[in-house]
Amino acid sequence: MTEYLRDSPAVARSYCPVCEPDADPTREILDVHWCVAHAPVWSGADDGVVTVGAIPSGSAEAGGEDNRRWCEILHRELPQAKAAGRRPARPRRRPNPEQGASSR
Repeated sequence: MTEYLRDSPAVARSYCPVCEPDADPTREILDVHWCVAHAPVWSGADDGVVTVGAIPSGSAEAGGEDNRRWCEILHRELPQAKAAGRRPARPRRRPNPEQGASSR
């Protein structure tokens, strides 16, 4: 049976730095959440200077593209000509207990 862990309760208190300038992060855990009146401006003069672009790689992991390449190398199928030319592994010979240790 699968046990699911319950979410832990939030230990941080939300606060707006402008509304509560005297909030002390050494006495309690604070999580910055700007109120509507004091929210930072998101469309400033410098926003046009910075370019943001997303490069879809098909993976949500950091380094996922490199991992995919290694996976393709390690798990690739061999061409039929190479696979047909390989010899099957020889079965191991088991020692015969009746012959004794001297004949090995």
